[in-house]
Amino acid sequence: MKQDGELDALVRQRIRGLRVARGWSLDELATRCFLSPSTLSRIETGHRRIALDQLAPIARALGTTLDQLVESDGDDDVVIRPHRDETRGITTWLLSREGAPHGVTVAKLRVTRPVPTDLRVHPGRDWFTVLSGTVVLRLGERTILVETGEAAEFSTMVPHAFGAQDGAAEILCILDHDGERTHLGPATP
Repeated sequence: MKQDGELDALVRQRIRGLRVARGWSLDELATRCFLSPSTLSRIETGHRRIALDQLAPIARALGTTLDQLVESDGDDDVVIRPHRDETRGITTWLLSREGAPHGVTVAKLRVTRPVPTDLRVHPGRDWFTVLSGTVVLRLGERTILVETGEAAEFSTMVPHAFGAQDGAAEILCILDHDGERTHLGPATP
């Protein structure tokens, strides 16, 4: 089985780049990953085929993962485009990738709607910080104003909804799986 030449070159470049960024010589990295300096040199320069049993200790020594060493260098995810949902009065910029650690989603939301009267519940917790504007947060019978620079964190088993006060508000939020489905999912009738 042949290795993909572009991916192979990218992995070699990443290994060397991470080593140099840490200020390590070939000898220092070799000691940390139990390989010889000449083997590492040949790996970095392309004069030796990279084996999986070499990549794992190299990745550990460099403080990264195999996934990060071999992930595509495509630029499909460099520009994050907003998703506008006019019906719900929310524009979303999804900032985390699928499979993010601990199953959380990070998103920036621009909220233009007033706080809905329909309060919802779901398992988990929500957290958001207001980047601009004022957010009206309804938690059960309570109405709380969360202003620029402030944050809110609450159990989502309490009936809740949020909206903007006096124009648009922008928030950065961290949602668990149930929160993502509820807050970022399609509008429900």
